[in-house]
Amino acid sequence: MASADLRQELDCCICLNIYTDPVTLRCGHNFCRVCIDRVLDTQEGSGIYTCPECRAKCRERPTLIKNINLCNIVRRLRPTQPAQEETGIFCTYCVDSPVPAAKSCLHCEASLCDKHLRVHSKSAEHVLSDPTISLGNRKCSVHKKILEYYCTEDAVCICVSCSLAGKHRGHHVEMVDEASEKKKEKLRNVLQKLTTKREETERRVQSLQERRREDQEKAAGVTERVTALFRDIRRQLEDLEKRVLSEISRQEESVSVTDLIQQLEKKKDEMSRKMRHIEELCNMSDPVSVLQEPDTDDLCDTEDRERHDDQVHGVGDLDVGLISRKIHTLSVIIRGINMGIYVPEAADILQDVRKVRNTLSNVTTGIKKLNYMQEATDILLDINTAGNTIHISGDMKTASVSDRNQKRPQTPERFRYNQVISTRRFSSGRHYWEVEVSKSGEWRVGMCYPSIDRRGGQSGIGSNNKSWCLYRCNNQYTVRHDGKRIQLPDNIPCDRVRIYLDYEAGQLSFYALCDPIRHLHTVTATFTEPLHAALWVVEGCIKISGGVRSWEKLP
Repeated sequence: MASADLRQELDCCICLNIYTDPVTLRCGHNFCRVCIDRVLDTQEGSGIYTCPECRAKCRERPTLIKNINLCNIVRRLRPTQPAQEETGIFCTYCVDSPVPAAKSCLHCEASLCDKHLRVHSKSAEHVLSDPTISLGNRKCSVHKKILEYYCTEDAVCICVSCSLAGKHRGHHVEMVDEASEKKKEKLRNVLQKLTTKREETERRVQSLQERRREDQEKAAGVTERVTALFRDIRRQLEDLEKRVLSEISRQEESVSVTDLIQQLEKKKDEMSRKMRHIEELCNMSDPVSVLQEPDTDDLCDTEDRERHDDQVHGVGDLDVGLISRKIHTLSVIIRGINMGIYVPEAADILQDVRKVRNTLSNVTTGIKKLNYMQEATDILLDINTAGNTIHISGDMKTASVSDRNQKRPQTPERFRYNQVISTRRFSSGRHYWEVEVSKSGEWRVGMCYPSIDRRGGQSGIGSNNKSWCLYRCNNQYTVRHDGKRIQLPDNIPCDRVRIYLDYEAGQLSFYALCDPIRHLHTVTATFTEPLHAALWVVEGCIKISGGVRSWEKLP
């Protein structure tokens, strides 16, 4: 009973069968890799991924981690499971109730349970095998005999008559079991390589996801610091504005102009009264009366006038200079923030501003480095320029050597040799494109002017002053232009090459797309014509991978 319960623990809750290549989610539940991949694919459009067992949710597609211990348990358990439980094949002769088959007889073309197997014929012609439903496929369609041999030349299973008297006579043959083991060994090697590559891919995905999380955390921290810094700057500017307005109000209230105006109005009335009295004296006809009036010298009192002047000049004027200096300081701070000019009065604020600018510059540079690439566009081969000894694929992205003459019409644009250029031309900007090349053989990849010679002995790319290329021959790599060569190291361990073009800077660079990416060489020239991508192949094929991309120059 305990063994049966333990056996149930090894069943996938999706397919209800024993685990196949079990993997684990973050929540700890295990599933067959194929089963959970199928479930996650159906959840792709919803934006939320859930565990089929506990319904734990996450926004990003969960990483599948191989459960090595569970894999080992399942691998050891599988050979102990009865074959009939997994095959679902039943005995041909048990008609009353289905009984799982133990073996299948290829001669009788029937499946037998343990009971019928005991009474079955033991003669040599009755060949027993594991239960199978395709019994007819185990016999020769011509001689109706069991397929016992494998013809390695024709890659087919044959019977003894085919090997002795049939069309396979004289061919190298092997027993089907021996040939099957050899094929299984090859498949195991392939499976091991694929497993290793998949695990490596999973590790890279996990590394990139971790890096993305770190970048998001850094960006969030920088955003918080920048927000706080600008909030502090705004607060300081608001405080300075309040102090300047308060100073203006204080000085305005300290000026007693109203009181002075009232005093002067009284003085003016007194002067008007004295003027009317003097006018009356001047109009008198009696000289005695005029002379009897008091002396009029005090009517225009000099001391009063001087005191009046002192009062006028002694009134507190509005300190426009002080206010102007404060306003000037405020404007200088604002100009300093905009222009980054050092101002002693605003040194603290400008220091913070510089910190903000440095931080924003670093963030901007990082964002540009992650997102500077634009969308890729197709780069296609121009079949009108392809030589008749190379074949161009239907998608116009692969050039390969052809044993047959392609019989394309001879036009001035067509190359005489195994060479072809792209339909697209580049006359400005910064671009890059990639090709898949063979690690052996002879090939050239590069760029050329449209005016390159199409038929002469110097028409190959790199052999004239109108083309540049990376050239592989006899396991040696060189960069060529105008027949001149620059020798590169021999150990270039990859089959993908990236070509960078900075047209305005006059730079053409070659990179090997290994891990990490390896810079091979950069050619510097002054480009005078538009440039085309160019391929030259003697053995194998060259394939344009993806499309051409453009990027903006970083500061």
